[in-house]
Formats: sequence, structure tokens, C-alpha cells
Amino acid sequence: MLQHSLLLIYRNFIRFKSTFVINLIGLSTGLACALLIFLWVKQELAMDSFHEQAKQLYQVMTNHHNASGTVTWEVGPGLLGEALQADMPEIKYAVSSSDIPEKFTVSGSEKHISAAGQFVSKDYFNIFSYQLLHGAKGQVLSNRNGIVISEELALKLFNTTQDVVGKTMQWQILHFKKPVIVTGIFQTMPSTASERYDFFLSFEEFKSMLGSAMHWDNHQAKTYLLLESGVDVEQFNRKLSGFLKTKTPDSNVALFVRPYADKYLYNKYENGVQAGGRIEYVQLFSLIAIFILIIACINFMNLSTAKASRRVKEVGIKKAMGASRRSLILQYLGESMLVAFASLIVALMLVELLVGPFSRLTGMQLSLSYHPLFILGALSLTLFTGLLAGSYPALYLSGFSPATVLRGKLDAFAGELWARKGLVVFQFALSVVLIISVMVVFRQIAYVQTKNLGYSKENIIYFTAEGNVQEKLEAFLDELEKTPGVKSASSGGSILSDYGSTVGLTWPGANPDQAIAFQTLPVNYGMIETLSIKIKAGRSFSREFGADSASIVFNESAIQAMGLQEPIGKVVNVWGENKMIIGVVKDFHFQTLHEKVKPLFFRLEPKPALKVMAKIDAGREKETVENIQALYNRFNPGFVLDYKFLDEAYQALYTSEQRVADLAKYFACLAILISCLGLFGLAAFTAERRKKEIGVRKVLGASEWSIVYLITSDFTKLVLVSVALALPISYFLAANWLENFAYRVELEPWYFMSGGFAALLIAWLTVSTQAFKASKLNPTDCLQNV
Repeated sequence: MLQHSLLLIYRNFIRFKSTFVINLIGLSTGLACALLIFLWVKQELAMDSFHEQAKQLYQVMTNHHNASGTVTWEVGPGLLGEALQADMPEIKYAVSSSDIPEKFTVSGSEKHISAAGQFVSKDYFNIFSYQLLHGAKGQVLSNRNGIVISEELALKLFNTTQDVVGKTMQWQILHFKKPVIVTGIFQTMPSTASERYDFFLSFEEFKSMLGSAMHWDNHQAKTYLLLESGVDVEQFNRKLSGFLKTKTPDSNVALFVRPYADKYLYNKYENGVQAGGRIEYVQLFSLIAIFILIIACINFMNLSTAKASRRVKEVGIKKAMGASRRSLILQYLGESMLVAFASLIVALMLVELLVGPFSRLTGMQLSLSYHPLFILGALSLTLFTGLLAGSYPALYLSGFSPATVLRGKLDAFAGELWARKGLVVFQFALSVVLIISVMVVFRQIAYVQTKNLGYSKENIIYFTAEGNVQEKLEAFLDELEKTPGVKSASSGGSILSDYGSTVGLTWPGANPDQAIAFQTLPVNYGMIETLSIKIKAGRSFSREFGADSASIVFNESAIQAMGLQEPIGKVVNVWGENKMIIGVVKDFHFQTLHEKVKPLFFRLEPKPALKVMAKIDAGREKETVENIQALYNRFNPGFVLDYKFLDEAYQALYTSEQRVADLAKYFACLAILISCLGLFGLAAFTAERRKKEIGVRKVLGASEWSIVYLITSDFTKLVLVSVALALPISYFLAANWLENFAYRVELEPWYFMSGGFAALLIAWLTVSTQAFKASKLNPTDCLQNV
């Protein structure tokens, strides 16, 4: 019996080759998309969850309450970790860490390399599961003068990981420079670590660097906790919430903890409440994978029911000879399962070919490994797809009455036509939603790239001030401004980096109960002019007015938040020092367009320099950069100039959005392609089914264009219904996504009109090929043997 069923399935595949090929292409493409998205989602969900004690590992967050609402930060006071461990028995280990917003320079064996480092407490390796190749995890950070480096950094500096422990290195950031001893080497961090570092230094060294600035009102460190087993986290949060008030009674900051594994996916907070993050993209693309599979399954259902008109006699004869409905259902489900598993084989070959480009597109290290979980997932997905795709055709075909089908009265089953139309409408509605969504995403990305930010980012080159450049900064800047192709140069903090914020600022008339967080940006003379930031009132820092060290410049948002009228000349107190307001700059976007412009002030800090910035001539970039490299090498022999252009760095802020746009574009194209495959097949069957009608019409004088209209009009109506259903859904999804941006495009009607027209045009082009082919048929061929 099984052999007979397999033979029938094979014969049907041969008999309906075009249907088989279309189903194979559609299902394999849908499965390949789903498997690629599965690999990406699996990697995203695995981020930061590899730590052995992940269930007990938490990060302390801070909620800052002010008049405009609650702002959530990842950083808190640098003294917090030690105090929490001393006061709360629920904590097994507490670790403080601090990222410097710029890269360090590390030196060893006469090599100088820019690398990412972090200051961390001594118990760092007791709570994070980074494998140590050399050194004991409880002791490698106990030496204040020690450094723990990655195996990759060890190879770069010493060409080996053996006998490196005990060697002397040197690190430098800003004007801080210190020799250190290698106390340990850790294995290169796994690809599922959201934060990646090349080395770790003692947090005690960071406290020494800050000196008197290490106090309870200065938030500049992250705090991680390993809680004891069985701790009730909700109860612990209630206990933790008011902890800072025990240290600073006037504090408006509440503490809470979140699982460390949530750091990557759930990083968005609104008014103190978790409100999504990257998990939204994971959910979005999981939904897209489901949609694409559904579209592919709809194709299978439609084409299978469409060809039913050519298989009804087979069903009638089988039933007349005693075949049960159950056996027929099994036969037709068997057909769909074979197509599904054949599609899986093709899909796996496609995934093998595409996983490399897809990895580069997503920025993740993805690989296709046939481990048991993946095999089980792929087989389950294929089984589900085969059952879903074959269920309706199997139930439909097996339900025919023998007497009815043998008399040729298939019209009694015209309900299947409406079911097929409904599936086409649903399928194209999904495609229209994807088309419009992609258009909106690309419009927002274009808006982000072209919006006037309030400063000039074009033709600005910047790099870290290292070595002698840091020590002889003024001489270097003088020489840099004389370099051919350089218009102006200065130093200070990078405009795109977060140098922290402070509430340690008071002014005349300030409300003591209202704490305002100010972003702070250190700059040298000439930095505001180099960036072409507009002055609204007063002036910038200038040597012409003598020492401006007791001066300060605010942005418009800061003056508005402080409620100052005529601010120029007024004195404010910053961290215990009086400073006079000499200027107000127009608001500019120093953060991404996800955020509204926040209060900010510039403080004059000629040295140390975080970054050197230079505005260069347009059109002479290559030769000017070569000139700058030569100057840099003259000041810093043995160092490598690691430079960036400011406009490229700005684009990098929107890497996630750009990747989402690219992924959505490709998946939308594939969804449309699969939909068109089904439409193409349906148009072919429609032409085949109406062959006799077409012949009669042509004999009666119908033109070829009237035949084309006859076939395309029905499909046009279906697509128009799809567009009508898709438009409100598209608007809701687009508006919801744009809510992530404080500055965004308006949802104009033409986005939706053009998306609907694009879907209609694609449908016309798809159907018209079959319509024109049908219009060319010879009436004699149409009418004979019909």
C-alpha cells in the first residue's frame, strides 16, 4: 500500500511539474528565510547568558526622579559596590566597573596599541565566567598595579601567551600613564558577550585617578551583584530602593536591580519602567519569519486546491472503489510532507550558501551547525510547514462526493474558490505591510542621515591624543593647523561620546527640590568653532579674554531648564567652583535622534585632551590625511594613527537601524517573490480552467486585450482588497516603530499609496505574463477535446 501511494505521489509530481517546482521554490525559500532568522534569533537570545551563575547575576540601575519624569541610568556612584556588599547580607559579591569613553594606549615589547579596557573590582572574575588561561580568578585583580589581558592582546604585544605573566606593560589614557605588571591572561571573550574588552585594570586605580571626584553625588561606575541563592529579588529591590538616601539624604535617586542577561535585549526604559529594547527587533523578525512561511504555505494550499479540478476524477474513482477518506487524507498529506522535506534539503543548501553574507549583514558570527537542537528545530519546522501547507488541500480533495465529481459537477464545490481568494488577499496584505514598513524605515534612516544636527560633521577627522601628542598638545595643535589641507584644529571630548552627566550644579533661583542632570563636554579653545556650533548669545571660549578657566558655556536646553533670563554674566556653581556664563550655543544633537536634546554645558579643559579634531578641505581628504599621519608619526614614533571621520562615526550610531532596514528590505523582497510565485501559478491554472471560455470568446470576436483584462481583473480586485486591509495595519506598525525616535519623519499619505501601487504593479506584471499567453491561444486548440 505504501509503495502504491509513493508511486501515485511520484506520478502526480511528474504530471504537475510546474506546480511541484513552484511549491518547491516557494517552500524552500520560506524555510531558508526562517532558518536564517532562527540562527540570528538564537544568537540574540544567547547574548550574556553564558555565565555560569547567570541566574544570580544582576546589575544595579539608578532611577533619577526630576520634574520632567524619571530617567534610568546604568551608572551609579563608584562607592556603591563596596557599601552594598558591606551592608547587605543578600550579596555574595559586588563588583564596580568603569568604562573610559575612549580607548587606552597599551605598550609592551616596544609596541603601542589602542585597546578597549575597563577598571573593575577584584571579584570581577568570581561573578563573570570569562576563562582565565593564566592566573587565579580570585587574585589576578587584587594587585592595584596589575593588569589582566586577553590572549589576543598578549599575542599582539608579545607574540605569545606563554611566560607573559610577570612582564611589565604600560597603559595611558589622557594624561594618566602608569607601568603595570601582567597578573593574568583571559581567553578571548565569546561572541555572545555584549561587551568586549582587551584588558582589565584595578578599580582602586580608577578611584585614585578621580581623587576627590569619587563621591556619592558623582555617577560614573556600573555595579554588578552576585546574589546568594534563594534571594527574593522583589523584596531585595524594595530594600535597595532608598539606599542612597542613607548616604546622601537629599538624593532623588532610587536603586533597583535587573538580571545581567537582560542588559542586551531589554535596554530601553521610559519613565523608570522597562519598555523594550533590542527584544523588539527579535520579535519583529520572528514575526517576519512566520509571515514568510505562512505566505509559502498559502501558495501550496492555493495551487493544490487549484489543480483539484484535474484530480477530481481520480478522487471519485478511488472513493467509488472503496477508498476511505482517511487514506486519501494520508495520501495528500504525504505529498505535502514529501514536498516540505525536499524543500528542507534545498533550504539547507541555501542557508549554507547565505549564512556568510547574512552574518556580515547582521554583524553577528553565525554558523550552521547540525547539533541536536538545530536538527530537532528544523525537522519540527518542516513537519509543521508540511502539515499546515497540506492540511487544507487534503481535507478539501478527500471531501469530494464520488457521484458529484464523476458527473463533472465541480461547481458544487465553488466554496473553495472563495477560500482561495481569501488566502490570496491575506498573502498580499502581508506583502503590502512589508513593502510600506520598509519604505518608512528607509525614509527615517535617510532623515537621520540628512537632518541638520546643529554642528558640522562633514570633513572632520578625529583621533585619540596619545603619547607625545598628549604631553606636547599645544605644539602639536600649532603644527596641525599649519598642515596643508587643515582649516582648523582643536581638542576635547568627542561630540558623539557620553562623558557622563552631573547634578552637581547650582545657580541663582535654583529650586533645591528639583535636580536637573546636565551632560558635560570638555573642550579646548577653538573646538566650538571647529565644529561650527552656532552661538546664540555671548561668546565662545577665547584666549583674547585672558584665562577662561572660570567660564562656562551652556546650550539652549540647559538655560531653559534652569529658567534663567538674560543668562550672560550670571554665575553658577559647578562641583564647588564658581563659573561665569559667557555664552549660550544653539541646541545641537550630541546624542542620537532617539533622544531629545538634553541640558549640556561646555567646560574649558585644554589639557588633558581626549580627542584631537581637525576640519580639513573637501576634495583633498587623502593627501591631507597623509600629511596628518606624517605629523603624528613625527611626534609619536612607533604609534599608529587610528583616525575616524566624524560623519562616519555618526552613521555608526544607527548601525542597528540600518541593519534592520537592510534585513527588512531583503525579507520583504523574498515575501513578494514567494507571493508572486503563487500568483503566477494561480494565473496559469485560471487560464487553463477557462480555456474553453477563452476559445468561445475569441470565436465570437473578443480581442486579445479583452482576454488579458478578463484574466487580470479578478486578481486586481483581490490585490486592491489586500491593499485596503494592509494600509491601517501598516500605519499602526510604522507609527509604533517611529515612537522610538524623538525626531522622526511624518507619516505622509504617499508612503501608503506608493506601497499599495507597488504591490498592484507587481501583481499585474506577474499575472499579465499568463494573461498574454492565454490571449494568444488558438481558438481551435482551446475548443478541441474540451
